[in-house]
Amino acid sequence: MTKRAAIRIAAAGDVHCSEENRAAVAEAFADIAGRVDAILLAGDLTTFGEPEQAEVLADACRGLEIPVVTVLGNHDWHADRAREIQDVLAAAGIFVLDRSWTVLDCGATQLGVVGTKGFVGGFPDSTLTDFGEPILRAVYAETTDEVEALARGLEAVADCPVRVVLLHYAPTSSTIVGEPPGIWAFLGSDRLGRPIADHAPDLVLHGHGHAGTYEGFIGAVPVFNVSLPVMGRDFAVFELSDGTVHDVSLEPHGGETQRRKEVH
Repeated sequence: MTKRAAIRIAAAGDVHCSEENRAAVAEAFADIAGRVDAILLAGDLTTFGEPEQAEVLADACRGLEIPVVTVLGNHDWHADRAREIQDVLAAAGIFVLDRSWTVLDCGATQLGVVGTKGFVGGFPDSTLTDFGEPILRAVYAETTDEVEALARGLEAVADCPVRVVLLHYAPTSSTIVGEPPGIWAFLGSDRLGRPIADHAPDLVLHGHGHAGTYEGFIGAVPVFNVSLPVMGRDFAVFELSDGTVHDVSLEPHGGETQRRKEVH
């Protein structure tokens, strides 16, 4: 297999933009833009789902010379104005993925990003089933649609040298450890992990679980909870090359972690 050129990705979730943090958001994006090839955002871009709050992020990203790709989170749907938020972000050049995918040219290689919000349903020992009242079965069906979209997207980007899955909800319980077990069913679903296990992308990113765990796995695939409260910094930075994912977020301070997955 031909060695693939290394690319660097900055990732964050749960930015929760508002007028109150406008200056901090602008500074964070301006600082990271010159050091990476792409920025991926794992939802909850706004505080309460108002388009005016999305304008804060749009202003921070407008004019950046690198691609910014995002999915929406539950906060972005709260005011039922998600389509307006998508329009605000798209007008600033941000790629908004909703059960879809995009392929980015990052230097000498291509990055395939499959993105969707994800949804609830729980994990082993506490899972929602496709049974009972229609309203509960509708919740199950919504997660099914998300799972099927992930599978379609991963099939579509199968030939990309580097492949990343971008979600808001967690696809594995390994990155929500630390949250109260009673709310795990509302933080994601292991059903989202099935197409990930089948297609083995290079990296999975999500947010949502503010008290969760930074690093986990689905099989050999590294999964990172890049929620700002979990990370304690503006962005995580990952270098991807030849089937290896390096977390270089702490590199200026002399620290680096490395995780390897099998190259398919």
